[in-house]
Amino acid sequence: MNPLLLTDGYKVDHRRQYPENTSLVYSNFTPRKSRIADADEVVFFGLQYFLKRYLLESFERDFFQQPKERILQQYARRINNYLGDNQVGVQHIAALHDLGYIPMVFKALPEGARVPLRVPMFTMYNTLPEFFWLTNYFETLLSAVIWMPCNSATMAWQYRKILDRYAQETAENPAFVDWQAHDFSMRGMGSIESGMASAAAHLLSFTGTDTIPAIDFLETWYHANADTELVGGSVPATEHSVMCMGTTEGEFDTFRRLICEVYPSGIVSIVSDTWDLWKVLSDYLPRLRTEIAARPGKVVIRPDSGDPVHILCGNPDGRTEQERKGVVELLWDVFGGHVNHKGYRELAPCIGAIYGDSITPERAAQICERLKIKGFASTNVVLGVGSYSYQYHTRDTFGFAMKATYGEVGGEGRAIFKDPITDDGTKKSARGLLKVSRENGRYTLHDNVSWEAERQGELREVFRDGKLLVDQTLAEIRARLRNEE
Repeated sequence: MNPLLLTDGYKVDHRRQYPENTSLVYSNFTPRKSRIADADEVVFFGLQYFLKRYLLESFERDFFQQPKERILQQYARRINNYLGDNQVGVQHIAALHDLGYIPMVFKALPEGARVPLRVPMFTMYNTLPEFFWLTNYFETLLSAVIWMPCNSATMAWQYRKILDRYAQETAENPAFVDWQAHDFSMRGMGSIESGMASAAAHLLSFTGTDTIPAIDFLETWYHANADTELVGGSVPATEHSVMCMGTTEGEFDTFRRLICEVYPSGIVSIVSDTWDLWKVLSDYLPRLRTEIAARPGKVVIRPDSGDPVHILCGNPDGRTEQERKGVVELLWDVFGGHVNHKGYRELAPCIGAIYGDSITPERAAQICERLKIKGFASTNVVLGVGSYSYQYHTRDTFGFAMKATYGEVGGEGRAIFKDPITDDGTKKSARGLLKVSRENGRYTLHDNVSWEAERQGELREVFRDGKLLVDQTLAEIRARLRNEE
């Protein structure tokens, strides 16, 4: 598809709406507010994918390499059918095709940066005066591609902060947190592209994922290499169809077969609440204790229904002793473990637990806190993070917007801004040329600066006139996110 048609309809005639002799439009992409508690910084991720996938690959293949006549006919047909009799024209499209590249500059903070609210992640402007219309023409495509990975990278980082904090307090091996939040979201995402981009964002903070295409995404666009680094991984795991097919009467034999015959070593995750989770924990596992304890590897018990806090940590108001104890304590009763040097109990290496449904950052914190109160390390459990965490958010979760703040008309610069009298302040924009500095370890915006000042600061050119100038790796981005102070 002609990528110039990947836009909102109202964009196509803005070229004629700008003042005569407009020669430059300068815009920025900024998170303006947060609807997530304790999240006052947003993780920047996804611009490099956009630049490579769309401005380079798609425009080259689907626009510049296509016959000009075909491109113009396609564009004219679509716009004329869409708007009816109009004067949008195609000469500006023909001129871009003749040019053969996208005449734009993108300046950005490094990906993986934790960006405070109301600080631009990147700016962009045209380099040739006749293509001033391109800058904000890209707003729709840019926004649609980038807000999701930024959202998901930020949500993953929220989980990471929670799990890191409790692991430092209670666990013998805090590095296990790399695996403690496992991405199960792909089936619940809005598209395969959004699923891949979101899951790639998850992998900035963790290594556990069931979204296989996220690994290809990171290898293709961010120089990851699964042969030489751990990009993402998982373990063999069952689902309810597997367990149901073994029948209720044969459930114990299904467990025994999986543990002793199909997976006699290594890690295997077994969904355990198909019928009676408490029977699995208090009957089947004690009968299989010898085999599990002698097995080289780990059997992971996976409940998948009910309140995850109560299921894992116990419900004080439960009807039975099993409900009151919860999964982790019941596993301790069967398999034991050791008390680590911080004074918290860690399950024997042969057994573990994962809860793969209904997890939120709030519930993750509650689970860790309840385990701590009971004297268990937080790393006794793995949490499955799904589409509720990654899809149940929108562009408005962090108030993302792309707005023009500067332009040039007739050779003179104009600092422009919006400040609606009817708004609560969210939509009040910066004005003029922008510079971002780093002060006391935090990015800070300075607006209405000179061109000389704009060329300084932390926003660095990453793309100019059809050429990618900065090509970041997954390893660099992960290190930046985790180590940035």
